[in-house]
Amino acid sequence: MSIDWHALGSVLAVTLVSTVGLVGVFTLGVVGLSRPGGAALARSGAYACFAACTAAVAWGIWLIVAK
Repeated sequence: MSIDWHALGSVLAVTLVSTVGLVGVFTLGVVGLSRPGGAALARSGAYACFAACTAAVAWGIWLIVAK
């Protein structure tokens, strides 16, 4: 049995980048909602961040289920 180290490294890199990116976008959404006064631009940006997170999770679930 042999391990394809290149494929394993690729999976690790993509997982790390996508996880850090998704957590970063979610954090921006939380920061946008926690602004005192609730500016309309910050609130709409926060909703866009949450929509992007939802889309990324839905796409990941679709990739798993479609196989």
